Formats: sequence, structure tokens, C-alpha cells
Amino acid sequence: MALEDIIKPENLVYKKPDIMNDNPMHYCPGCSHGVVHKLVAEVIEEMGLVEDTIGVTPVGCAVFAYNYIDIDWEEAAHGRAPALATAIKRLRPNKLVFTYQGDGDLAAIGTAETIHACNRGESIAIIFINNGIYGMTGGQMAPTTIEGMKTATCPYGRDYKLNGYPLKITNQLKDLDGIRYVTRQSVQTAAAVRKAKKAIRKAFENCMDGKGGASVVEVVSTCSSGWKLSPEKANKWMEENMFPEYPLGDLIDKDANK
Repeated sequence: MALEDIIKPENLVYKKPDIMNDNPMHYCPGCSHGVVHKLVAEVIEEMGLVEDTIGVTPVGCAVFAYNYIDIDWEEAAHGRAPALATAIKRLRPNKLVFTYQGDGDLAAIGTAETIHACNRGESIAIIFINNGIYGMTGGQMAPTTIEGMKTATCPYGRDYKLNGYPLKITNQLKDLDGIRYVTRQSVQTAAAVRKAKKAIRKAFENCMDGKGGASVVEVVSTCSSGWKLSPEKANKWMEENMFPEYPLGDLIDKDANK
């Protein structure tokens, strides 16, 4: 019996998105980036927007996203992805334009660009990967590092008296007039993956319906290498320590009651 006779469309459980190529990913084992890449690719395909999507990559672990998802990409200077996405969307308003950024890129050097793009109500989507650490450059403390968390630059744990408090930037974004949708999700379980995919789809649909307003999908994530934990232990540590600081769920959805 031929393989195609066994794997019929109605029996298909999982399939790699067609726009994800076969380049080996550079992410560490257990990293959340690969899962989120897959979700982004699936949503783009399901919406029929492969030829009408422009992604913007940052500086950080996800800088090479363009190596894995076969769509049009622009690479922004460190932290400037929302500003570049603003220009692209205004010049090509019929395109789906999204940024894919880590916490060091979005919530540190890119804080101003993020806040002002959202406050202007740009019709873009921002995918925000929050693992509470600078993963690419050696595991230093990030603005999102939670209190007590050990990093290369706070080896005894973050102390708010010395280092300040964690920056919960999406909590601030939700109060901006130009924001339409802000949600916080994760991808450590199958159920969480389904919710994250639904959130990404909603954000992308908001970008394309012509009503305006920025959409932000924060994904609370692991960094096994930076945290110096196995993938399994990293997921558990995230659930026990990150989730209380960054609770999952929608922070604002202005379309919910319409």
C-alpha cells in the first residue's frame, strides 16, 4: 500500500506549514521560538496571505526568522521594528505587517518605538517573546527579568532596590488609546499552543480588516540555556515563577463586546 493511501487528508493530524523551509533551526533545545514560528506560518497560510505578508525581524535570538518562514521580510535596527512596520503598513496598507520581537528588543532599546507605534494605532501586529532574559548575548538581566531571578549580570537574583522592578510593558500598552488587542499567552502545552494560535490569528485579522488599532501578542516563554535548566525543568520554572508575574489571558480586546 502506498504511503499516500495511508495518509489521506481526512486522517492528517499534523503537517509542517508549506512556507516553513527545511533549514535547521539555530534555537536551543526547548526554546519557544520554534513553536511560535510554526504558529505564525500556519496562520499566514490559513488566511491565504502568503503573498501579502511582510514580517519585520529584530536584533536578538529571532533575528534569523527569515531563514525559516518563506515570506517577505525586512530586518530592523535594534528595537526599531515597530517604526519600520509603521512605514511598511502606511506604504502598503493592504499587506499583513507584523513584527517578531524579544523582550530585550521590544522592552529595552525599543521601548519608545513600541509605545508610540501602539499609541498611534498603527494597523500592525506585534509578536512579543518574553523569556525574562537576554538569550542571544549571554543571559544578562532584561527589563522583564522577574525579582529574584538569577542572570549573568545579577547572579544573586534581581533586587528591585538595586535593579528596579520588572517592566510589564504589555500592561502599559493596554491603556493606550491606539491599542485594539493585547493578550498574553504561552506555548508549553498543547492546550496553550491552541490558545496562542487563536490569539495570533485574531491579531493578524485585526491588521487586515481596515478598522485600525495595534495588536500585541505576548508569549511568555522559556530560555533553557539562559536559565541553565533542562527544557522540562524550564517549563516548570516558567509556570511556577513567570506566570504569577505575567498572568496569561487577554489584557484588552476592544472588539469583545461589539
